[in-house]
Amino acid sequence: MSDTTETKVADEGRMTLWEHIAELRSRLIKSIVAIVAGAVIGWFLYPWVFEVLTNPLHHAEKTAIIIAGSPIAPLLTRIKIAGYVGIIIAMPVLVWQLWRFVTPGLYPHEKRYAVPFTAGAVTFFLLGALVAYVSLLPTLEFLNAVGGSNIKPVYNIGDYLKLVVLMMIVFGAGFEFPILLVALEIAGVVTPRQLSQARRWAIVAIVTVSAVITPSSDPVSMLALAVPLYLFYELAIVFGWLYNRRKRKRAAKALANGSGS
Repeated sequence: MSDTTETKVADEGRMTLWEHIAELRSRLIKSIVAIVAGAVIGWFLYPWVFEVLTNPLHHAEKTAIIIAGSPIAPLLTRIKIAGYVGIIIAMPVLVWQLWRFVTPGLYPHEKRYAVPFTAGAVTFFLLGALVAYVSLLPTLEFLNAVGGSNIKPVYNIGDYLKLVVLMMIVFGAGFEFPILLVALEIAGVVTPRQLSQARRWAIVAIVTVSAVITPSSDPVSMLALAVPLYLFYELAIVFGWLYNRRKRKRAAKALANGSGS
């Protein structure tokens, strides 16, 4: 498809400012409805979700005491957990609404990457959240042990849930790193050779950022985040080589077909 044709297609998908606002409003309403519906389900799943979230704490400290802190803390805890579950359940809908809002402004050759990148972003975010949950037990064991056996930890449920949710968000956001690298490679902003040559600096940056953004500031969670990010960095380099190799083959084939016609 020529640039002129692509420009024409893109122009046809343009909307006025008020049409954009109306479209955004429609997408937001659908997203909010999906979150509320998911939160209702989360309200009834609360006992099971609460047990899952506090399971690492009970394994790290057999006699751990969890306090509410205030009379309304139990209600607020249930509302918060229901909201978190609602967002997770509604995530496919949220991503779909975002994709539908962005799609009209993309060229046809850009739209084909929208679905795989969106699906990849959701998958890697959930994978990061899972890694955060798995690393929670050794993290708590380290934090409990570092103060010595004379300290008896008592956990405020609000502070504990805040730590768990922050870890999941940070790990989930960090696991978007390979999606960003792949997007930059496809766009031609960086090359696999450049990433390979910058490997040492990348390792330093990954370790430094992981140490800074981990909520618990402990070496266990830092390594749990830094090691996968470095592996993703190497996989992005491999993907870049394979992508460019395939791109060169397509270009050579198109050139050969053009010469033979």
